[in-house]
Amino acid sequence: MQYMRDPVGIYAQSFATIEHEANLSVLPPTLRPVAIRMIHACGMVDLADDIIGSDDLVEAVAKALDAEKPILCDCEMVRAGIITKFLAKANDLVVTLNDPLTEKMAESLKTTRSAAAVELWQDRLAGAIIVIGNAPTALFHLLDMIAAGADRPAAIIAAPVGFVGATESKALLATTAAGIPFVTVRGRRGGSAITSAAFNAIAKLANDE
Repeated sequence: MQYMRDPVGIYAQSFATIEHEANLSVLPPTLRPVAIRMIHACGMVDLADDIIGSDDLVEAVAKALDAEKPILCDCEMVRAGIITKFLAKANDLVVTLNDPLTEKMAESLKTTRSAAAVELWQDRLAGAIIVIGNAPTALFHLLDMIAAGADRPAAIIAAPVGFVGATESKALLATTAAGIPFVTVRGRRGGSAITSAAFNAIAKLANDE
């Protein structure tokens, strides 16, 4: 069977296909390279219609990366999807889901482990980059913490996936971000691959400058 083997050519053709087929005009120009990577991660060009975010997101993430702020991830799959060669500085990649305190805190707060894990971000939240790709409850809890007066992160990249709470948590982010730059995907779609792809796109842009 004949098939394309050149990795550079594969990427070029993939991105050209996305730019031809996806309605990127609905997005701010600064978010279009991010959207292309998100679409590339899932193969769905119509995802562009559901991607929403701030036009200052790329700048905010780039500044936080340059300042060596931590990258707070909701699960191991998100962290595994982050391409560390795009990080020019020694930014910590933090996942607290499996911290020994998380399960006990979840029982105490009567919530999920994913939400309790976010509670453990309190002392690292100021100026951090948030990357949530799995759990709607993690995003809900983060927004609750910020509303209650917790330190504000530099940016929120959040596209949790699912049938319970995913649509609602992302809608809440879009309406209550309170000036925090963000990107998300409306509706049920999302996931760790799409979310880490969004982060990687921004990190690469920052690294190439």
